[in-house]
Amino acid sequence: MTEQNNYSLDITADVCPMTFVRAKLLIEKMSPGQLAEIRLKGMEPLINVPRSLAELGHEIVSIQAEDGAATDGPHRLVVRKK
Repeated sequence: MTEQNNYSLDITADVCPMTFVRAKLLIEKMSPGQLAEIRLKGMEPLINVPRSLAELGHEIVSIQAEDGAATDGPHRLVVRKK
């Protein structure tokens, strides 16, 4: 977690739909404008978690692969709560 991120969550060991459920629960306890860094892995979470959070109105700040990660490898998603 970087200094600018208020929360951090690692869901690399989880599978859908739990990846979204855990991310949503984290976002719900945050205040508007706060940032969360969510570490996820696998194509399904990489597509579904950011899309679902954006559909709820939250801002997807960035999605970046970790150093040397494959397309479906670990990524870091940064989300700003609406």
